[in-house]
Amino acid sequence: MKKTKEILVTSFALFSLFFGAGNLLIPPLLGYNSGGSWFLVTIGFMITAVIIPILGIYAHARLQGTMYDFGKKVSPLFSVVYCVLVYLISIAIPSPRTASATHEIAIYPVFGTSPLLTSAIYFSLVLVFVLNRSKILDFIGKFLTPFIVIMLLLVIGIGLFSSEFITNMPNLNAPSFVSGVLEGYQTFDAIGAVVVGAVIIVSLNFKGQVSFNVRKDLIKKSGLIAGFGLFIIYAGLISVGAFYGTEINIDNALNNDMQRAVLLRGISLAALGSFGNMTLSILISLACFTTAVGIIAGTADYFKGLFGDSQKIYVLTAIIACLFGVVVGQLDFHSIIVLAYPVLLFIYPITIVLIFLNVIPEKFAAPIVFRTTILVTLVFSIPDVVNFISPSKILKNLIDFIPLSHYSVGWLLPMTVAFLIVNLFKIIKNK
Repeated sequence: MKKTKEILVTSFALFSLFFGAGNLLIPPLLGYNSGGSWFLVTIGFMITAVIIPILGIYAHARLQGTMYDFGKKVSPLFSVVYCVLVYLISIAIPSPRTASATHEIAIYPVFGTSPLLTSAIYFSLVLVFVLNRSKILDFIGKFLTPFIVIMLLLVIGIGLFSSEFITNMPNLNAPSFVSGVLEGYQTFDAIGAVVVGAVIIVSLNFKGQVSFNVRKDLIKKSGLIAGFGLFIIYAGLISVGAFYGTEINIDNALNNDMQRAVLLRGISLAALGSFGNMTLSILISLACFTTAVGIIAGTADYFKGLFGDSQKIYVLTAIIACLFGVVVGQLDFHSIIVLAYPVLLFIYPITIVLIFLNVIPEKFAAPIVFRTTILVTLVFSIPDVVNFISPSKILKNLIDFIPLSHYSVGWLLPMTVAFLIVNLFKIIKNK
């Protein structure tokens, strides 16, 4: 009974640490724009927003160390640089984004206050939780997440029950499946997996001496349950967005950011009536808050370990991350998404490959395999990033030459070929 309770608490905590601003705001608009193709879009979205992140949790269950262990087979220097880069990105984009979403959807419509005031109060509360590090897992898993899940299921369940199941024509910039895959990037869930997975490991260590295999089993089962929860919620939000496409008008919204807010508010009102606005405000605040706590706690954990397990470094990192959140959190949600996109095109492929290599059997993931596949992934990710920042005819011709580059996954086929060739060479050499 105690073990089951521990699995559920850890599952809820994992779900909540994953589920933040983008996870709530992105799927409904994706469903709205996908119209009748919402099911195919959902499948693509699940790959980058559920399957890969849960594989990241499985990798943590096998390693049971820090994020450093994900990349150490490439080289110690690469792993340190990768970790620092991911944590800096995490406190620079997804963490402030949670404050921005909270302000725009939950705070400003009710109180009309400035984003600076919202961000300052928001990250002050985040700092309180992060400094009480040993209690994070239990508080989020036992209290906050069940409340978030119940409200989400209410909005989705009642929303689907009361909709007419009529959809618009698709309005996407890429094929439905590809659109789902690329929008899954924007949830930051794969990066979240390597960050919050480490938070879970540290939190379990606070609970006392538990054997490696017991922790491994606990993390794997918790990851599976959390992944199933994410799947249900994402599929529900995408489908509700698609089915309300003919009932809610978002064309008057100034940008995608406002469209997301208008659509989500419209769905909540349709599902829960006048109670919907208050429900949405509480829901977005809690979902964003738990994610910000997880990101900053994970970042502080890493730098604490990097500097000889120093508690002073932990506190200093948490304070700096929160101050940075206050500054960047004043930007609107859409601006942060635009800022994030080229960064994601660079770091996401590397993260996906590292997760993949840490999940497969070790005989197929020797250090030479790590080094080759990461190098190839890095090289073939750069054209996507540069083309997004500064498009040119020469670069366009190069991208046309690389398979799948039109869909911003030009790294995928070269990485797969490199992985197979290096492993084939190893097999031949051993024989």
